[in-house]
Amino acid sequence: MGTLLTLFFMTERIPFRSALILLIFLTFLNGYLYTKYQMTKRLFRYVLLFNTVTFIFCVTVIIHRHHPESLIKWLLIIILGFLYNSQFLNTFIRKIPFIKIFHVALVWALINSWLIMPVIQWDVFFITFLLVSGLILPFDIRDMQSDTVTTFPQIIGIQNTKYLAYLLFFSSSLIAVFFLQPDFALCYFLSVVIGFILIYFAQPSRSDAYYSFGVETISGLPFLFHLLLKLF
Repeated sequence: MGTLLTLFFMTERIPFRSALILLIFLTFLNGYLYTKYQMTKRLFRYVLLFNTVTFIFCVTVIIHRHHPESLIKWLLIIILGFLYNSQFLNTFIRKIPFIKIFHVALVWALINSWLIMPVIQWDVFFITFLLVSGLILPFDIRDMQSDTVTTFPQIIGIQNTKYLAYLLFFSSSLIAVFFLQPDFALCYFLSVVIGFILIYFAQPSRSDAYYSFGVETISGLPFLFHLLLKLF
């Protein structure tokens, strides 16, 4: 879904580039696989092999299809992602209370506003940063009984965490309304409305499917809504 959010901002701001979208997709996929399977020794060696092959592929694509500056941007983002949850490090970002959501949001925001753009787009940066920060909070609600690192729901409670997510979503949509093209702003606003509903019903007792196929899809909805708008 992260790739669809990137595609949404690319469509709104710059010409479509398939090689760039493939690069973003592989970046998100590699980050997901590395984080999920690094403690599974049997599978992790295959994941690491896949990571290595796709890393070489992505570097080759960037060198041949993009400006050298893009390679530096991409490598910096990769390093930020690597610092998030690498178990062999004594301290990684995911271990630091309250920092997790903002670190993930920062990485997504840099991809959408800096990596794919000729110059940094600050409106896109803050739209993405606020959205993703709010998007992670329901997952903290889901995991509040099992999280070993202090999270917002454990400190301020479920309801106040929802209020914080509402505030982040609202702030993100407000920037979108003022800075995105009208049709894109409408699609983004509709996505945030659905996000509000899903956050309202978020509880630790909800199934994983509610979060994986519900909450997680919010980031992909702006592009899907815009696609439907163009088709009909």
